[in-house]
Amino acid sequence: MDGSNKQIRLARRPVGTPTLEDFSFTEAPIGTPGEGEVLIRNVYISVDPYLRGRMEDVKSYIPPFQLNDVIISGVIGQVVESKSAHFAKGDIVIGMLGWEEYSVAHEKTLRKLDPALAPVTANLGIIGMTGLTAYFGLLDIGQPKEGETVVVSGAAGAVGSTVGQIAKIKGARVVGIAGSEEKCSYLINELGFDAAINYKTEEVGKVLEKACPDGIDVYFDNVGGEISDAVFPLLNKFARIPVCGAISAYNKTEADIGSRVQTYLIKTSAFMKGFTVGDYSSRFKEGGAQLAAWLNEGKLKYEETIKEGFDSIIEAFLDLFKGKNLGKQLVKISEFE
Repeated sequence: MDGSNKQIRLARRPVGTPTLEDFSFTEAPIGTPGEGEVLIRNVYISVDPYLRGRMEDVKSYIPPFQLNDVIISGVIGQVVESKSAHFAKGDIVIGMLGWEEYSVAHEKTLRKLDPALAPVTANLGIIGMTGLTAYFGLLDIGQPKEGETVVVSGAAGAVGSTVGQIAKIKGARVVGIAGSEEKCSYLINELGFDAAINYKTEEVGKVLEKACPDGIDVYFDNVGGEISDAVFPLLNKFARIPVCGAISAYNKTEADIGSRVQTYLIKTSAFMKGFTVGDYSSRFKEGGAQLAAWLNEGKLKYEETIKEGFDSIIEAFLDLFKGKNLGKQLVKISEFE
């Protein structure tokens, strides 16, 4: 296929909060698929906080990006040329693809989507990796019981908002911590949270104590830092703490020093476990089916913040660390045909 392919690459490793200068906009020829491959015109690109960790040259649960690499994340696109027996021109597919207008991918790395089953973007969010993260982290590690109190940090984000709703399905009382009055109102009035705390205007520890008079049984930790410090003193006996993220520390240039959690874990016999969604890859089908069922039954709701245009991708990524997104952050860079 003739033409050029816009791409976004890692120009340098960010120090602290990423900036536009950490990335480069480049152009390359549109690739040609080989045997078993397809050429995809990318339509929706997912931007996620975990990508910040891949920009550091450190060992982690997923390899770091190398300098001048095209950034890779979840992408939904449409096949425009196929040399695969499994995909035809026009198929809508999802995979881990580049921040670029066109991608060449092997058939084994893609999954075909059926727009009749659910809105396609839901596959990047509530019934995709985001929803699966919430599902397995809460139910496998958190194990909420009816009548227990569940606290969720980063509660208005894509993962946190799903965690809270699943906890409500399981009969728990849910308190969310978010960063604006708009987000807190959304949690209570739209998603059915029992209470919400604005950490930017309220003293989290004091307000949390009032919101959780019976203590905290499950704390789903998306942020770490001072918010988590405020939660630990309120943990109940045998509390469970799924540790999903630490967005408060992602952009720090010095070691983060905070609460010494060991004392609280000992006193309460609490269980604290870090995880990534990949730990549950053998159970994705199970989780996806349940999430889709709840969505179709009207038990789950979701929000998306969608920016338009290829040139908006970096801005959308940076907005994650400013708390500007409600729900899943996506960028739409083209149209389906």
